[in-house]
Amino acid sequence: MKKLLTGSALALIASTGASFAQEDVSACLITKTETNPFFVKMREGAEAKAEELGIELNSYAGQIDGDHESQVAAIETCIANGASGILITASDTAAIVDPVQQARDAGLLVIALDTPLEPADAADATFATDNFLAGELIGQYAAASLDDAAADAKIAMLDLAISQPSVGVLRDQGFLSGFGIDTMDENMWGDEEDERIICNEVTAGNEEGGRTAMENCLAIDPEINVVYTINEPAAAGAYEALSAVGRENDVMILSVDGGCPGVQNVADGVIAATSQQYPLQMASLGIEAIAQYAEEGTLPENTEGKDFYDTGVALVASEPVEGVDSISVEEGLELCWG
Repeated sequence: MKKLLTGSALALIASTGASFAQEDVSACLITKTETNPFFVKMREGAEAKAEELGIELNSYAGQIDGDHESQVAAIETCIANGASGILITASDTAAIVDPVQQARDAGLLVIALDTPLEPADAADATFATDNFLAGELIGQYAAASLDDAAADAKIAMLDLAISQPSVGVLRDQGFLSGFGIDTMDENMWGDEEDERIICNEVTAGNEEGGRTAMENCLAIDPEINVVYTINEPAAAGAYEALSAVGRENDVMILSVDGGCPGVQNVADGVIAATSQQYPLQMASLGIEAIAQYAEEGTLPENTEGKDFYDTGVALVASEPVEGVDSISVEEGLELCWG
């Protein structure tokens, strides 16, 4: 089984644990929403580890993906309550920097989960999937699957938000790089000049947004045959839009997440391949880091060669292609969440 998630991430799990338990340690988890299965699993991981270590955990979430104001209010509450640390998946990775700095100035450890801040060192640490690699893997898979036909592909890019949070930029640019398209400025999406890119639409990372975005792209060019999606709920919405016009069987949809519904959609042929990430592990490791910081004052260390702690990614594909490492649907279902 070829995986990119093992190694240092699992070693850290084995080397940490109840020894960091300490009275009067509290943590905050701030996610983008409380309904997305990814963040539900993240909360489960934080809750389980906090209970194990005897840490008080308070969880907060925006009303929708992109609800920056609710996240700012949550940070202010965590500071006022004297929390030891904050785990946050930021909706607006640049605008959140000043509130995060206020928390750090107040002595809180701030760890970005899944979504690096802008700049990344605005947080004390980042525990995340290598989102560029996640996108790159599905881009490579799409190009390898199409082979010579990749040169004439018509690609829909279903992104996250107009604010272009870093997670969305990294996955988008990773996909295009993996497909062999010049990304121009890789710090933003939408500036590419390759004629194979038909559209960039935003989805808010949910099914309804994916459906609407796909409808908008099809209105531009009904012959689109490759669809990149920011996550699996958006992919499900795109599939609905394609089904409505009878295109569900001749369009390749690629995604990132690795939730159980998404992996099942790979098995069912809705999604061709998805890059699987591990939110429970992100949050669990984050809680351990807060406990260690409260006890010892030490900061988490980055994965060697990266400016964040890499919590792993693996490509899940029902039909592997030569030259692109992947795991089977069965393996993906064993590791999935949601």
